[in-house]
Amino acid sequence: MFKNYSHLLLHNPPQLNYGLAVSDLDGDGIFELFVAGFGSPNLVLKWNGTGFSNIADATIADAQRRAIGVAAGDLDGDGREELYVLNTDTFSGRKQFTDRLFRYHQGQWIDLFSQPQHQKFLNFTSGRSVVCLDRDGSGRYGFFVASHGGAMRLYELDAKGNLCDVAPQAGLSLAAGGRGLVALPLVTPRMDIFVTNENGANFLFRNRGDGTFEEVAAAAGVSDPAESGRGIAVLDADGDGQFDLVYGNSEGRHRLFLQGATGHFRDVAPEEMARPSQIRTAIAADFDNDGVEELFFNNLGEPNRLFALREGSWRQIDIGDAWEPDDLGTGAAVGDFDGDGRLELAIAHGESDAAPLSLYRTAPNENKWLRVLPLTRFGAPARGAICILVSEGRRQIRAIDAGSGYLCQMEPVAHFGLGQRSRIDRLEVIWLDGAKATIENPSANQLITVTHPRSEFGKKERD
Repeated sequence: MFKNYSHLLLHNPPQLNYGLAVSDLDGDGIFELFVAGFGSPNLVLKWNGTGFSNIADATIADAQRRAIGVAAGDLDGDGREELYVLNTDTFSGRKQFTDRLFRYHQGQWIDLFSQPQHQKFLNFTSGRSVVCLDRDGSGRYGFFVASHGGAMRLYELDAKGNLCDVAPQAGLSLAAGGRGLVALPLVTPRMDIFVTNENGANFLFRNRGDGTFEEVAAAAGVSDPAESGRGIAVLDADGDGQFDLVYGNSEGRHRLFLQGATGHFRDVAPEEMARPSQIRTAIAADFDNDGVEELFFNNLGEPNRLFALREGSWRQIDIGDAWEPDDLGTGAAVGDFDGDGRLELAIAHGESDAAPLSLYRTAPNENKWLRVLPLTRFGAPARGAICILVSEGRRQIRAIDAGSGYLCQMEPVAHFGLGQRSRIDRLEVIWLDGAKATIENPSANQLITVTHPRSEFGKKERD
């Protein structure tokens, strides 16, 4: 499947790298790849037409911290995403280095946590993953942190524009060995949260619709209390129009949980998918544009795995150069950085030894594709929005990524492979506040940007 294109990474020093996130960090409308450096500089890798160069300034490089998890989201509603970088210098419990929350303001990056008014909310608890969360559909995001050995946190701005931790009021301040996170309309039309925990039961926070959540993992069948969860991927694995969960358990059996009509899940992982490994990140994406997402498992110190749906069954397939039998994989992310309609796969390495990043592409083919970028009413990526594509009677569904399971965050684009289908019947976009847009018969092989029906950004553009 994959060919090695790591030579395109023009700045790729061996170092301990963990989380990856895809966001427009320089404000030019094109997405970059952020790399969390653990005791080494963070990187911001930008496609320049011939390769990826590092454009991180000294502030965002933050070379003395130990970055591990990362997520982007529009915290303040200005149309530009902020960047939450989770730092962890201990396995569990209290840590020395606090997190960063970078905001671009007046031509420079600033850390909101460094401001005096925010000191009482600093996060001194170890953690692994972070997602952006719009719990009420307003178009403004908070950042939810999976703490390890302490209470989980949800950072939002209050009415005066100051940071505060609202996890207790939202019903999210549970303590556990937090590892992986996803946030999307999983069992309700709002953003729900699924958390994989280490040495304890998982959490499924169901959005009540009033800004609060209830924990329902046991009732939904996904608590898995005897395992230690890691990376999570979300996809419609059986074509019924509902989102299903795939996640890995470190040295335990991996799961493919199909969602039933009542919001209850059942594990149907075939044996070769369930087989234990030191998994870190899991990704669902249509790498070859055949119209069906593949499942990628990133492992630590043993071969990576790739699964595809063949004749109604999930089977392991040849992964090509991304096999990496001895590499120390930590985070991984996807994005179409060069605009050719095929996804690139970036893999970070580290944890026990310094190593460079890897970059992979699939071989060119004639399969068609469509990419969709929904925007909030403020003009930022609408992370958590749902996109549904109908092509020649077949439905595909995607959620715009808010955080991808373990350490990472994918590009905020719904990527649809079409195979050889030449006709697209319609595209539907559903935002977190219930607003909808339908585009009839869009042409294939393009990126469509869809503004919110009540967009303040759209009004400014039209004026």
